[in-house]
Amino acid sequence: MFLSAIPSLLKKMRIFVRVKPNSRENRVQKLDENRLVVFVKEPQQEGKANQALIETLSSYFGLPQQNIAIARGRRSKQKIINIDDL
Repeated sequence: MFLSAIPSLLKKMRIFVRVKPNSRENRVQKLDENRLVVFVKEPQQEGKANQALIETLSSYFGLPQQNIAIARGRRSKQKIINIDDL
């Protein structure tokens, strides 16, 4: 019975993110409940901005980086992010 209760304890969230690479600082601006603008210092090359995005969101939500994944938009400034275990 305990094992059947585990899935209900896990919380997942999907957010829409606009990434602003080459910014002065790493920071998050909340637009509404499901939309954020994330400013990252790293350039948009070789996945550096994506890694900085995950690090910044990890710090913002207080979660490990492994709980944050880019679902769509790896090569775009508009992204859909999945966040597990809130």
